[in-house]
Amino acid sequence: MELQDKPRRMTAELPLGTDPESVRRRIEGLERLLEGLIEVPLVGRKVGLDALLGLIPVGGDVISGALGLYLVWEARNLGLPRWQLWRMAGNVGIDTLIGAVPVAGDLFDFLYRSNSKNLKIVRKHLDKHHPATVTISA
Repeated sequence: MELQDKPRRMTAELPLGTDPESVRRRIEGLERLLEGLIEVPLVGRKVGLDALLGLIPVGGDVISGALGLYLVWEARNLGLPRWQLWRMAGNVGIDTLIGAVPVAGDLFDFLYRSNSKNLKIVRKHLDKHHPATVTISA
């Protein structure tokens, strides 16, 4: 069997650059992973890794909180104002703290999408300060 005959694994190509467009694509990809990985039948709402990790007592919420803080770090690298970074960190903090409460926290994780809120903040900044990164989605 030759090298080209082997099946290739599908991978998501995320850019490694520090330019605003690369950062935008990474943030959007992580938000999609954390908030919209699979659709829940009958409910018609997408659930991501954030809600699934929230089912693991305490540790899962800590991991999803760390992933959420990565989005804040990426936003810092883009030069977002400090007050927006604090707002984003607050969204992650609320999600992590309330999500750690047994049972009620799991429901909260399903309904409260801190990473989607943070993506909206980053997109607004990028659209204003880096208009070349704007993507049009259908």
